[in-house]
Amino acid sequence: MADAADAAIVRARGALVAAREALVAADARDEALAVFEPSRRVLGIARKPKMRPVGRVWRLGVLLVGTDGTLHATGEVTRATPPGRATFQANSAEVRRVYRAAAFDGPFARDETVNFHTRELPLDPAALAASDGPLLLRDGELLVRWNPSFDDAVIPFDRYLADRLDLLLDPPEGA
Repeated sequence: MADAADAAIVRARGALVAAREALVAADARDEALAVFEPSRRVLGIARKPKMRPVGRVWRLGVLLVGTDGTLHATGEVTRATPPGRATFQANSAEVRRVYRAAAFDGPFARDETVNFHTRELPLDPAALAASDGPLLLRDGELLVRWNPSFDDAVIPFDRYLADRLDLLLDPPEGA
């Protein structure tokens, strides 16, 4: 079983290298990857929350493929747009406004998509065998859980990656 798992990881690494090459060659649209840093006090002075850029990624459904070859689980996403004024009608709306403000005030282009609160996915058989995230190893096969609500909503990694690459590189008309 360990040999099958190792082989699945080797195939996945190769598929990711090929995917990255195809995305670079097609000059596919990428998005910002950032770390959200909440407000804090420095020497008694309040500092606004900010988004710190840490890289670029291509969004492939529940996975983000980094331009540096890393693989991430999607987290939260916002746009670098003017945040609007505080309305205090719903806490969730205020949280989203804070995220927009942090992205807008950051070093991102206006209207750019910013991914944050993501987590890097290790391509390690032991970690993937115990994974509850979007990437898992089951019976020596690497799978993608495309719906976190259903444990059986899985598809083979190679097929998922190919489908998502096709959608990004050749979107349906009108998309």
